[in-house]
Amino acid sequence: MVLRLATSLGAIVFELCKRLGLVGIFLSESLIVLCTTKLKLEKVMQAMHFIGVSSLSVVALIGTTGGAVLALQSYVGLHRFGAEQFIGPVIFLSMAREFGPVFTAIMVIGRAGSAITAEIGTMSITEQIDALQTLCIDTRQYLIVPRIVAGTLILPFLSIWCTLFGVLAGYITSVFVLNINSEVYMESIRANAQLSDITSGLIKAAVFGFLLTLISTYKGFNTRGGAKGVGMATTESVVSANVTVFVANYILTSLMF
Repeated sequence: MVLRLATSLGAIVFELCKRLGLVGIFLSESLIVLCTTKLKLEKVMQAMHFIGVSSLSVVALIGTTGGAVLALQSYVGLHRFGAEQFIGPVIFLSMAREFGPVFTAIMVIGRAGSAITAEIGTMSITEQIDALQTLCIDTRQYLIVPRIVAGTLILPFLSIWCTLFGVLAGYITSVFVLNINSEVYMESIRANAQLSDITSGLIKAAVFGFLLTLISTYKGFNTRGGAKGVGMATTESVVSANVTVFVANYILTSLMF
């Protein structure tokens, strides 16, 4: 029984190390292409528009609802200790440091990350990538690097957008629903907020953008097995990217604590 358990655990660890190694090789080859070839700025701008601009509405919606719910839940706890005046800093710090970057990454994974995997995966199973290689086109320079660069650059701006709507929704909920004084709300934020609170959230967002585009492009580039393979790759991409974001969020929070 113990031997069987150890064997199963060893197989899982071995498979995990194998997958991490393959992702590492994929990343190193992409970084070599980034450093040794000219970056296609037009492709980067197109990817930034698809990942960022097209996600503004859903990110604003999730930020608004998150900020409003955060205001209501914070008031429940703070009211018991007579500390309602601190609801502003709680909302701002939570949105700027944690919920803004994480909510943004989750929405981008669901909307853009899955689409990236499906697009590249479809190109892979229909041999379009092989056709590009036949034409002496560097597929990583053409398909992979622009998306990774775009995701890394645009996620911090989306995180700010999400945080802005979250704080605004928290203000409206606090002032007009919970009857918190508006001056107290704003003054408490100005008194307690620091620049490091914003920069830590931006760093997290950039790391999340890098990770989610890396995983999405990797899964799409290595898709096999026809239409069923595209569906499985897309599902694995979304699940893996979300898990990676949550793990990375804990690690980054620990380092920035």
